Amino acid sequence: MDKPVIIIGAGGHARVLYDCLCLLGVEVLGALDKCYPKGDRTSRIPILGNDSTIHAYATDAVELVNGIGSVGDTSLRAAIYNKFKKLGYSFRTVVHPAATMARDCDLSEGVQVMAGVVVNTGVKISADSIINTGAIVDHDCFIGRHVHIAPGCTISGGVNVGDGAHLGVGATVIQGVDIGRNVLVGAGAVVLKDVLADMKVAGVPAKVI
Repeated sequence: MDKPVIIIGAGGHARVLYDCLCLLGVEVLGALDKCYPKGDRTSRIPILGNDSTIHAYATDAVELVNGIGSVGDTSLRAAIYNKFKKLGYSFRTVVHPAATMARDCDLSEGVQVMAGVVVNTGVKISADSIINTGAIVDHDCFIGRHVHIAPGCTISGGVNVGDGAHLGVGATVIQGVDIGRNVLVGAGAVVLKDVLADMKVAGVPAKVI
C-alpha cells in the first residue's frame, strides 16, 4: 500500500506536483514551507508547518516529494533532498499519467516526470531530477542527479547530462553530446558540442557566456 506523501515546499512547482499526485490518487498530507503559516491554504496545498515539522512523522510512515523547482540553479533543490535523506526519509518517484514512458527506462528515487513528457528506450534518470512539462528525452540518454530539464526541452539520443545541470526552457541538445556537471544551458539554446563542467552556454548555436 502506498504511503501518504508530504511535499517539501509550496510554490509553483510544488502545486504542479500536488495536482499530479491527486490525479494519481496519492494521499497528500500537506506541505512543509517556512513562508506560509500552519494551516494556510493560499498555495492550495494544506500547510503542515516548516521543515522541523517533519519530526512529527516517522521515517517509515511517509514519503516525501521535493517541491523545490530551480531557475538556473539546482543547488537548493539538491540541498533539500540531501538534508531529508540524512534524516532517514525516502522520496517518492512521480510520473504524471499524461507522460509517455518507455518500458525499460530506469528512474531513480525522487525523479519527477511531468505532463506531456516523452522518455524513450534505454534512458536512465538519476535521483531527484526533474523532466519538466513537455520535454523529450530520446533513446539511451543518461541524466545525472539533481538535474532540471525545463519545459519543452529536446534531448536527442545518447546524450549524457551531468549532476546538477539545468537546461532552460526549450533548449535542444543534439545526439551524442556530453553536458558536464552544474552546466547552465540558456533557454532556447541549441547545443551542438560537448559542454565542460560549470560552464554557462546560450544561443544558437550555443556558446560559452
